[in-house]
Amino acid sequence: MTPRELTRTPQLLAVLGFMAFAGCESQAAPPPVVPVVAPAPPPTRAPVAQVSQPPVPVEPAPLPPPRPTTMALSVGADSSLDRELVAGDKAFEAGDLTGAQRAYEAARALAPRASAPLVGVARVRIARVDLPMDYAAGKGHAEIMAATTSLKQAVAIDPSFAPGVIELGRALLLLGNAADAVSSLRRGVELAPSEAEAHSVLGVALLATGHADEALVELGRAAAIDPGSAARHGNLGTAFFMNGRVDDAKKEYEAQVRLAAGDARAHSDLGAALLAGNDPARAIAELRRAIELDPSRATFHSNLGYALQIQGALDDAVAEYRRAIALDAHLASAWINLATALSKNPKARGEARAALLEARKIDATDPRVKANLDELDALEHGTVAP
Repeated sequence: MTPRELTRTPQLLAVLGFMAFAGCESQAAPPPVVPVVAPAPPPTRAPVAQVSQPPVPVEPAPLPPPRPTTMALSVGADSSLDRELVAGDKAFEAGDLTGAQRAYEAARALAPRASAPLVGVARVRIARVDLPMDYAAGKGHAEIMAATTSLKQAVAIDPSFAPGVIELGRALLLLGNAADAVSSLRRGVELAPSEAEAHSVLGVALLATGHADEALVELGRAAAIDPGSAARHGNLGTAFFMNGRVDDAKKEYEAQVRLAAGDARAHSDLGAALLAGNDPARAIAELRRAIELDPSRATFHSNLGYALQIQGALDDAVAEYRRAIALDAHLASAWINLATALSKNPKARGEARAALLEARKIDATDPRVKANLDELDALEHGTVAP
């Protein structure tokens, strides 16, 4: 049996930006060709031996610092309301949720019927839930639902307030309401075409609804306007990966790693792209680095096991699969790939079958389990080569 799946851990929510497209310019007529009289050839000389020099590596151009990820709720007026909103935005950007809530609540006290303070309070409420910012991660969650209700009120108060429309789209995405999320986020992009977060979340929503081509456009705009953001490059890399453009994905993940060398997920995603691009040696190095940075993530161990198995290091692969399962016994792909590695040894095929049965308990509808069980039956009956 062969390994069935590389478990990837793409980062699908972050910052986005707008890419300005250059307009078409008329081209001037080319200058006339002036005939040139060739000079007499120089005297023949003995060839001079050339010493080849190794190419000098070119360092990539430095990238600007990332833009703030928090959409500004203030309108730039010199007022008590705006000062509180600015303070809330700064605290939120710094991860100070208590300070952000205090400032946004003060703004709401000053203008109880204004849209911006409502958006700020809902923003903090969602952040306090501390869920992964992934599609449907907050489905059915009471706090996310309550915050969504507040955001709908804010949009009803001011339908043209872009941050409210965009935050509502993000909340709907967390709840798993993809259709309404996409609709709200498209409106947000119309209202704020140069707002990074609008394009970012829209790209995520489009990925979640299977519109990978459109997502690629939105995420490309994000990386273009905010090239110093590691997360934007990571998201664009994921969109390229999902569109089968592995080389482009690798370049974006490399930029992500360069900007965030201490981010375990960045190394893991680059490792996945390198493996898909048939560069297992580099892939293994990146996947090992991901584990060094975050040894507690089961998918990282499963990914490394997959890479090692492809390289033929079955014992090492089995060890990584077992580590993955010890960290997360519900990771079906780790059980499946453990079975494929164990099946190479006739004496371990009973254990391989047990691993597949564990995977079937996790998801009885997973077609990979049946396919591997069928292969295992064929192996045991000698009808296929191991």
